[in-house]
Amino acid sequence: MSSPIIAPGATLGEGPGVTPFVAPGATLGVMGGGQLARMFVHAAQQMGYATAVLDADPASPAGLIAHHHIRAGYLDESGLAQLADLSAAITTEFENVPARALASLAGRRPVAPGAAAVAICQDRTAEKAHFDRSGVACAPHAVLESVGQLVSVRGDLLPGILKTARLGYDGKGQVRVDSRAELASGWAALGSVTCVLEKMLPLAHEISVIVARGADGAVVNLPVQQNLHRDGVLAVTQVPAPDVAADVQQRAIESARRIAAELGYVGVLCVEFFVLADGALVANEMAPRPHNSGHYSIDACDVSQFDLQVRTLTGAPLVAPRLHSPCVMLNLLGDLWFDDDGEAVEAGPDWAAVLALPGVHLHLYGKAEARPGRKMGHLTVTAESAARAAEVAREAAALLGIEGW
Repeated sequence: MSSPIIAPGATLGEGPGVTPFVAPGATLGVMGGGQLARMFVHAAQQMGYATAVLDADPASPAGLIAHHHIRAGYLDESGLAQLADLSAAITTEFENVPARALASLAGRRPVAPGAAAVAICQDRTAEKAHFDRSGVACAPHAVLESVGQLVSVRGDLLPGILKTARLGYDGKGQVRVDSRAELASGWAALGSVTCVLEKMLPLAHEISVIVARGADGAVVNLPVQQNLHRDGVLAVTQVPAPDVAADVQQRAIESARRIAAELGYVGVLCVEFFVLADGALVANEMAPRPHNSGHYSIDACDVSQFDLQVRTLTGAPLVAPRLHSPCVMLNLLGDLWFDDDGEAVEAGPDWAAVLALPGVHLHLYGKAEARPGRKMGHLTVTAESAARAAEVAREAAALLGIEGW
């Protein structure tokens, strides 16, 4: 029996009413126009959907390829109304889209993930409380809102990482502090806003798990990703995770699924974990969207994280992704477009040499200007074995001037 097709004004998940399926041919909306939205738009269009992007930047990567580009801010009432008029269902590419904008849209259209879930992911204090409710361990920590709390903070939390409670990502909004004096100066440097002090732990590896959960509670996940960060920014992802025991990977998957279920989450959710030297697992943070560490799934899996985003938004059946090729993904930052003296290289990276390597998949995001630290694209290397994928990825990294691992 075929699934019902969505009618104008009906909703899925958060919103006024529930319907099971938004059929291809409808328009799907997305808040934000960066690379994550661009890859969502690609996936939606491949499946037969039209797309609408709300982003104030006239050259936003997703806006350039969507059927409709609404050039407005996230809280612009006219822009939100246009997005709701055009779209049968709406998602977001970025956790720092205002939750109240999503709540406003949910009054008219299905929105996944919902505003309440996104609001938790926007605040580290709420996020850690949610991990606790889900029965998932996180690093020992303290919430700091005043000078008095800085003075009385437990000594065993130092050395630690001081992070702003809101608006921090890719290593932004955080500083290492080794002493009470550094804690005070670090808090001042971060603007004396509400922060979370996390105890530094003996890390063995960083991993992430991406789950997709439907409005009916069905859940699937991508394989566990092993990640290497540099200066707080993801540099390398390897799948299968080469250095993480199978039982640890299974615990991470089960924890991520519990976190999503406890949220009543609908959509794609990434949970990042630390694997400690003794094999213990602690949750670091979560993102209510597809994640940089899951980009490899476009080329190495039969269902990508962006396909899953479309499916959860539209109520389509969820099928478990299958990793058909071991792979390594390299982030391509804007630094690659500059020489050692900081001068722009007019020709850019030597893509021809990189593309001559077997199993290389190049993804550039359509950003007009390269800047140091800016995510310009990614490179995924697939191969018949993990060892071969790593070998070719190291060759590609050498050609591009990316530090090895």
